[in-house]
Amino acid sequence: MEKIFTRKKKLGELLVESNLLSPEKLLEALRVQKKTGRKLGEILVEKNFVKPSDLVSALSSQMGVPHIWLRKGLVDGKIIHVVPYEKAKAYQIIPLFKIRNTLTIATADPQNIFVFDELTKLTGCAVQPVLCRADDIKSCIEEYYRENVQLSDFLSETTEGDIQVVERVTDEDLQAIEEMAEGSPVINFVNTVLLKAIKDRASDIHIEPDRTKFRVRFRIDGVLYEAMSPKLEMHPAIVSRLKIMAGLDIAERRIPQDGRIQVVVGGKFIDLRFSSLPGIFGEKVVLRVLDKSNAVLDINGLGFREDTLERFKTLLKRPFGLILTTGPTGSGKTTTLYGAVCMLNSLEKNIVTIEDPVEYQLDIINQNQTNEAIGLNFPRFLRHILRQDPDIVMVGEIRDKETAEIAIQAALTGHLVLSTLHTNDACGAITRLLDMGIEPYLISSAVVGVIGQRLIRAICPECKTAYFPSKAQLKELSLDPEKNVKLMKGKGCEACYDSGFRGRMGIYELVEVDRDLQNLMIENPTSDQLKNFLQHKNIKTLRQEGLEKVKEGHTTIEEVNRAIFAEE
Repeated sequence: MEKIFTRKKKLGELLVESNLLSPEKLLEALRVQKKTGRKLGEILVEKNFVKPSDLVSALSSQMGVPHIWLRKGLVDGKIIHVVPYEKAKAYQIIPLFKIRNTLTIATADPQNIFVFDELTKLTGCAVQPVLCRADDIKSCIEEYYRENVQLSDFLSETTEGDIQVVERVTDEDLQAIEEMAEGSPVINFVNTVLLKAIKDRASDIHIEPDRTKFRVRFRIDGVLYEAMSPKLEMHPAIVSRLKIMAGLDIAERRIPQDGRIQVVVGGKFIDLRFSSLPGIFGEKVVLRVLDKSNAVLDINGLGFREDTLERFKTLLKRPFGLILTTGPTGSGKTTTLYGAVCMLNSLEKNIVTIEDPVEYQLDIINQNQTNEAIGLNFPRFLRHILRQDPDIVMVGEIRDKETAEIAIQAALTGHLVLSTLHTNDACGAITRLLDMGIEPYLISSAVVGVIGQRLIRAICPECKTAYFPSKAQLKELSLDPEKNVKLMKGKGCEACYDSGFRGRMGIYELVEVDRDLQNLMIENPTSDQLKNFLQHKNIKTLRQEGLEKVKEGHTTIEEVNRAIFAEE
């Protein structure tokens, strides 16, 4: 049988056939190519005859090479260094990921066989090219290799011995590290980390040493992502630089240290809370990023469902009583209190807060920070504040029986008191107070409402897509399995670190203390008795509130289960 060979279409033909390029412009570009010898694709993009994205699609079709759009999360930072920075820059390629012995490389020129042969010898792996835009590759090289460039600059100014982690630090070692910390490469590195964290909306920055390197991780929407992982040699100078910024002693590396850094980014002040902790490989540093411009301090924007929000606002209008917010660490309790205080804030009321520490500075409100070192703790502060003629008192956290008793007495003597407790749900707040030894009749008289809450990630609006859930998922949502119901999820994109989520919202269970609940509290009830009572009253649990958010298309079932730990 005679074989039929089809001619491979040229790039210009493909673009013309796809109506992406006119024949006249193709002829003009071909004339320029004949004179200069440059690649046709470069000429077409330079003259704005073709969009870079259209050119990549056409090249992919012509060469039979898959094309991708580079975005956050697609590059595996752990294998990036198999190709040195100089080679990546010279060849204009970037390693994406490695599966077994195959290394996938992003390139704008998949026909450059010489480069792929060189990379095969260099890495010992089979090379699989994928096509993407040249500008995206340049940006990716600068982003992912940036810390290594700064590290090489840094090491060119010092010797290897100057920065080794030593058990016994001499005055000369400390002086050398301090000089390094004040050098421009280290300052640039720290500034880069801070700027990237603020840009990516990180709430915390983790700088943690390991045996051969140290990691920089960002907590975004409650989940940690690795941002970069330079070599370990730079770690002491980075920690020292941060300690200098926080006004701490760089010579002290044996005990934990806490401090505060304030920076100005884009004309706005951002506070960073510094915390260091000695470990076997060196000091781990965590920076809490407090960016008031990104904080949601408006009670209407916290994620309350409309009926729950109206009930909460009604509670806040009470002239006296104790209102508690509960949940584990990082569930947004303090933010809820700030939102409540901002709603109540006015010149007609004296609002006083006791916090540890003060996270956001608010106008008119009298904010106070505890200081355990001089004995100025929650109970002592609270006693003095009650002599300051307050209308509303916000206590950052009830940690012990003494604080609880004073807060309850304040609520019973004509003050509205807002505070938090570390419990899993609203019922847990009542049992926790009972466990502390507070008399049941005092709890029933003082507590007017309890909020249990969690933070859940919202589906990324940039990559939000609809899908048909399984019958098991429909059953979990109490929906008819026979109906064609659509739910939403995120596919993952550059805007959300490929997670499918961007931003967070709260889910809340609100328990208002009525006459029936007061009578039950006097009987010193167990947690199961309280839960049965709330179920009888048809008060929605955290899980039910979360599943409502799923039905409304704001989040996913998996995210609700993750946030509530499947405890119900």
